[in-house]
Amino acid sequence: MNAAPATDVEQRAAELRAQLNHHAHLYYVLDAPELPDAEYDKLFQELQAIEAAHPELLTADSPTQRVIGAVLPGLTPVRHVVPMLSITTETDTTEGGAIAFDARVRRELGLKEGDPPVDYNAELKFDGLAINLRYEDGVLVQAATRGDGETGEDVTHNVRTIGQIPLRLKGDAPPVLEVRGEVYMRRDAFEALNERQRAKGERTFVNPRNTAAGAIRQLDSRQARDKPLSFYAYGLGEVQGWALPATQSGLLDALAGLGVPVNDLREVAAGTAGLVAFHQRVAAARDGLPFDIDGVVYKVNSRELQQKLGFKTREPRWAVAHKYPAQEQVTTLLAIDVQVGRTGKLTPVARLEPVFVGGTTVSNATLHNVFEMRRKGVRVGDKVVIRRAGDVIPEVVGRVPGERASYVPNFHMPRECPVCKSEAAREKGSIEYRCTGGVFCPAQRKQALLHFAGRRAMDIEGLGDKLVEQLVDAGIVQSLPGLYKLGVAKLAALDRMADKSAQNIVDALEKSKAPTLARFLFSLGIRQVGETTAKDLARHFGTLDKLMNASVEQLLEVPDVGPIVAASIHTFFSQPHNREVVEQLLAAGVQPKESAGEADDRPRPLLGKTLVLTGTLPTLSRDEAQALIEEAGGKVSGSVSKKTNYVVAGEEAGSKLEKARTLGITVLDEAGLRALLGTDA
Repeated sequence: MNAAPATDVEQRAAELRAQLNHHAHLYYVLDAPELPDAEYDKLFQELQAIEAAHPELLTADSPTQRVIGAVLPGLTPVRHVVPMLSITTETDTTEGGAIAFDARVRRELGLKEGDPPVDYNAELKFDGLAINLRYEDGVLVQAATRGDGETGEDVTHNVRTIGQIPLRLKGDAPPVLEVRGEVYMRRDAFEALNERQRAKGERTFVNPRNTAAGAIRQLDSRQARDKPLSFYAYGLGEVQGWALPATQSGLLDALAGLGVPVNDLREVAAGTAGLVAFHQRVAAARDGLPFDIDGVVYKVNSRELQQKLGFKTREPRWAVAHKYPAQEQVTTLLAIDVQVGRTGKLTPVARLEPVFVGGTTVSNATLHNVFEMRRKGVRVGDKVVIRRAGDVIPEVVGRVPGERASYVPNFHMPRECPVCKSEAAREKGSIEYRCTGGVFCPAQRKQALLHFAGRRAMDIEGLGDKLVEQLVDAGIVQSLPGLYKLGVAKLAALDRMADKSAQNIVDALEKSKAPTLARFLFSLGIRQVGETTAKDLARHFGTLDKLMNASVEQLLEVPDVGPIVAASIHTFFSQPHNREVVEQLLAAGVQPKESAGEADDRPRPLLGKTLVLTGTLPTLSRDEAQALIEEAGGKVSGSVSKKTNYVVAGEEAGSKLEKARTLGITVLDEAGLRALLGTDA
C-alpha cells in the first residue's frame, strides 16, 4: 500500500523545520547568520501555529521542541549538571504581552480576580551569549556555553579574559556555585572594533551579539582579549552548600554581594500594571543603554511559587521574555547616494525601501565606505539586512543571499564632490575619499566657520555653534570672507542676540584681522595641517605668497612635512576656489603677520629643543609660554619622554613632573624658562 501524499500543511511544516534548522546552525554554530532575528521569528511562529493546530505533525526534531545549539569541533564538551533551558518568548510587543503572561500565571496558580497581584522580578533580556560559570570554593574553575542545553562547550580560557567576571568570589562562598548569565559586547566597544577593522581595510562584524559569540568560541584566547566583552548574571545552575534566597530579586542581590556583575535596571513589579510600566520604561530608555537588548524578562519573584508552577516541556511556566521591535530587518536597496560630511568625508548612503526597524521607519542607511561595500557584495536592487540599534546610525550589514535577476555593476565613488564639484581624493594608505574643496564647499561650511573662529585659529570670541547655525541656516554667511561683512544691526536681529553681544562679535572680528601667519594657516582647515605643522610652514616660508606658490618639492623641505602632508597643502592651494577664498579674506582686511622665515638671524636659543609644560605658571598662560618657546626655535610636546630636553613646571604639576624626575630631565620654573629664553620677567 502506497503512503498517502503529503498535504499542503504537512509539506509546509517540513519546509519550515528544514529552514529553521539551517538558519539555527548558521546563527548558533557558525556565527554567520543570513536572516535577521525578526525574519527567523516569523518562520518559528508560523511553525508553532501549524503544530498547535495539527498536533499530529509535531516531531521530536522540531526546532520548537528543543534548545538550539551544538558543540563546535575543537572545544571540549561540558555536560551541564542542571540543564540550561530557554524561556518562552512573548512576541506581542505591546502591553498585551505582559497582560497575557500575568493572566497565565494567575490561572496556573488558581488565583481569583480579587486576590492580590503576583510579584514579578522584571529584568533586561540581554542580546548576547548564555554562559555557565562554575565556582568551587569561590574560585572560577570552568566556564561553558549553553550548547544544546544539556551539553555545552568549555570556554574557560576565553572567559578569563573578561575583566568583569571575578576569578574568585567575594565573602563566604559555597562549595559549588554555578552562576548563569550573558556575555555581551557594549555598543561603543563594537563600534570602536569596527572602526579599527575599517582603518586596517579588514572585514567588519555584523552585530555585537554575533561578535561576542564568535570571540567566546575562539580556540586562541588572544582573539577574545582583542574583542572587549562584558558579562551580567541572571540565574543559577548547580548549587551545593548554599541557602538559596527566597526570591529572584534576592538571588540577584546575593550574587552582586559575591562580586558577580548584576545589572541595576531591574525591579520587583506588582501584577500586570507593574509589568506594563517596566516594559514601557525600558522601551523609553533602550536607545540610551550602552548595550543591546531585544526585550525584557519577567520571572515570578517567589521561588516557592516558581516550584509550584513548574515547567511546560522544557520551558518554565514562571518566566517569559517580552520582546521589543526587531533591530534588524530585510528591505530593498533602491539606490546609492554619496553624502559629504562636515569635514569633507564622502560616505556612500543606501536609499532603501522604507522599513520599520529598531522602533522607527528607516529609509536611509550608511554603507561606510566603498571597500566595505565590496566585502559585503552589496549592489543596487539587492535584498539587504538593515540594523538600527540605540542611537547608532542605521547601517547595511549585508545582502540576503540569492541570485540577481540581471547584471548590476559595482558602485564607484565619484571623482568630484557631489556638492561643490571639487576634486574628490583618496589619500595614500587611506580608505576614505574626501572633498578637497575645504573652505569653499557648502557641505563643510559650518565646520569650516567654527574651525576658522576657534581659539587656536582666528580666536573670534562669541562665534560658537549656535550662532554659526543661525548664520548659515539663514543664508547670512555663505563663506569665510562673509563673516567680515557682518554688522551690529544684522547680528542684533538674530534670535537671542542683544546689541551689546552683537557689538562684541563685531569687535572680535575686527581684532582677528591681524593673526600670525601660523594661526591663519591653521584656520583654513587644510587637511593634515595642524597647529604644529602650520607653525613649521610659517617659519619656513615666512610669507603667505611663498607658501601658496610652493611646489611639492619645496614643501618637502619643511621639517616634519612628508609626502602626504605636502600633497594635501599643494592640492589645497592649487584649487582656484580655495585661492579665491584666501584673496577675499585679504580683501576684507585680514592681514596675516609675516614670519621671519628660515633666513631669520635672530637668536634662537631653543632651536632643536623639546620642552613639556605642566602645571600653572605664575604669569604666563600655557599658550603664551608655548608661543615664547616656539619663537625661540623650540617645540612643545604634550608628553615626557627620553627625547624631552626640559620640563617647565608650575603649581599643581602632576605625573609629567614625576616622570621627568625619574628620567633625570632638567626641570625649570617660569624664571628658569625666561632665563633660558633670555627674556626679562
